[in-house]
Amino acid sequence: MKALVTGGAGFVGSHIVDALLEKRYHVRVLDSLQKPVHLIGKPDHLPEDIELIEAQVTDANAMNQALQGVDIVFHQVAHQGFLPDFSTFFQVNSVGTALLFELIVKNRYPVQKVIVASSQAVYGEGKYHCPYCRKDVFPEPRPLSQLMNQAWEIKCPTCGGDLESLLTNERYVNPHTQYAMSKYTQEMIAINLGRRHNIPAVALRYSITQGPRQSFFNAYSGILRIFCIRLMTERPPILYEDGLMKRDYVHVSDVAQANLLVMERAETDYQVYNVGSGVPTTQREFAATLAHKLGKSIAPVIPGEFRLGDVRHIVSDVSKLKRLGWRPKKSLEDILDDYIAWVETQVEDSRNGGNVKDYFAQAEKVMKETGAVRVAGK
Repeated sequence: MKALVTGGAGFVGSHIVDALLEKRYHVRVLDSLQKPVHLIGKPDHLPEDIELIEAQVTDANAMNQALQGVDIVFHQVAHQGFLPDFSTFFQVNSVGTALLFELIVKNRYPVQKVIVASSQAVYGEGKYHCPYCRKDVFPEPRPLSQLMNQAWEIKCPTCGGDLESLLTNERYVNPHTQYAMSKYTQEMIAINLGRRHNIPAVALRYSITQGPRQSFFNAYSGILRIFCIRLMTERPPILYEDGLMKRDYVHVSDVAQANLLVMERAETDYQVYNVGSGVPTTQREFAATLAHKLGKSIAPVIPGEFRLGDVRHIVSDVSKLKRLGWRPKKSLEDILDDYIAWVETQVEDSRNGGNVKDYFAQAEKVMKETGAVRVAGK
């Protein structure tokens, strides 16, 4: 069996490559090795004996070459972040996915299944419950005026009371950022075109995926990498809003195993699944646990900054995937331990300059200049 992994040199994609090789698949990778994510070129974790096509996912000739003889496609490549380069999100994520299906259909490639990497970002805000109105609520994004007044929590749109955050299942979506909208269009392209043209497809909505191999140089995403680098360079982590936003963190190895599971199970065809831990963690809890593991007594800074488009609370309900027999095997503690151990090997790598730098500082400056990060009250 031959598998194509787009974005296979990247964080999640490379772990899928490893899992496939363990099952003795022949693996082909299409990856642009784009900077700054791959600032020092082809990563060492990518095996030498795999077939690598260095190209953009929107390059029709390269994609045609990549699809030759392929049985399974893991479509992992994505543009992400908070910068207002709106067209790039849709060009890479949406158009790239459309091109993938276009080529399969036009050339009648006998692809047996396509697994698309989506995101819990498609939900917008998570699911809530109003104890006063006794009903579930799927809130709209918080208005800028509310965030500027540091009114971080979401209120019931009916009675104005406090809401209880709940686990969010796959039933309701409300994407409102450029990234979220582009990911949801990927899902629609894969599921709908796949069904119409008899190309089995599955979309996996990843929670915040963490673990070894997150690029040091892509500073626009990845709380673990950013916090870890800042603490290792004796700088405090910067928490957005009040640091009490709830998130769901999942180990990259658990995400890779979820991909292989849906590949092998026919009942997953044309379905969407959450992939997460289902465990809520605040930014404050995350920062405190990481600092303790690094032996640092550096307190985080909470300057009242916020990212435009951020949601308040989002934690995935993973019961649908669990019914297939999947379980997240690694906890937040495991995520931190595995990442720290990997970072220590990178510090000693001369290709990384022998040290770890705070690449987030310049990214933070750009995000503030473009309005992606703002300060409440200003």
